[in-house]
Amino acid sequence: MKERVLPTHDGGRLAVYSYGTEDAPGERRVVLIGGAFLTASIYRPFSVELAKGLGDGWAVDVYDRRGRGNSSEQPPDYSMATEIADVRTVMDATGARNILGHSLGGAVALNAVQEFTGTGYVPDKLAVYDAAVNIDGSIDTGWLDGFEDAVNNGKVGRALAYMKKATSPGSVMARIPDPVLAGLMAVLSRTKVNTVFRQVMPSGVGELRAAFDEKDHARDFSVLPAGTHFMAGGKSPDYYKVTAERLHAAVPGSTHQLSPKCFHGSIPAAVKELVADISAYFTGGNPDGPPRPDATGAMPVPRG
Repeated sequence: MKERVLPTHDGGRLAVYSYGTEDAPGERRVVLIGGAFLTASIYRPFSVELAKGLGDGWAVDVYDRRGRGNSSEQPPDYSMATEIADVRTVMDATGARNILGHSLGGAVALNAVQEFTGTGYVPDKLAVYDAAVNIDGSIDTGWLDGFEDAVNNGKVGRALAYMKKATSPGSVMARIPDPVLAGLMAVLSRTKVNTVFRQVMPSGVGELRAAFDEKDHARDFSVLPAGTHFMAGGKSPDYYKVTAERLHAAVPGSTHQLSPKCFHGSIPAAVKELVADISAYFTGGNPDGPPRPDATGAMPVPRG
């Protein structure tokens, strides 16, 4: 693993971690954009396995987005434009010609490539898994005010409760009364993973607002390059599956794939099925035999 720190356009810094072949050419490098609250270190197991899955001569570059890890805090004027500029910075430094986005990182990836249309920054290949995009108001943002207030007042348990109920609608957890759930999540927040979560919660408010406050439309992304690959986990919340299908339908030449055994956290967890699926997409290979069916039962073929 190689670590470096990059200066940003606005005087900040980005910590970038590279796995695989150190001098891999740009066409064999994949920039991984992580989800909300998650640091680059959480993606280390997946980055290692993906680099192996891609094969010799390939590299995976994952970076701490603003407000986490060794990267600088979010600037006062932070917005999705900040995230897009940071993607450009990482591509410039690594030469990477491929992008993979997970969850809210998928929203960053899609918005970035949309912005890059007509420039040399359009990637050779773009894939997103369980992209958290607010398509036509598909994400209820009514909880964000309560979440921000809890974060600002140091109420970790309540902030985590808002997050859990918002990201798992219809689950057993979502039906627990707020005070009980806040207490439960306060206990859970003492674990190692949630210690990291607490450290990045303030920046989480900004990134969630940047991604969700403005409603996107599936047609807005129709300019994305042919071959864009929309993925979702078979065990992920239905929202992600529906979003992937809508985006696939809107982007000519895109592909859509459902990984039946995978869940929303399968990328950080480095689930073998998903590593194989993603490796196959970027290399054009097929490590696990026949293609996996998409949500309709059809094979993942391009949409014309």
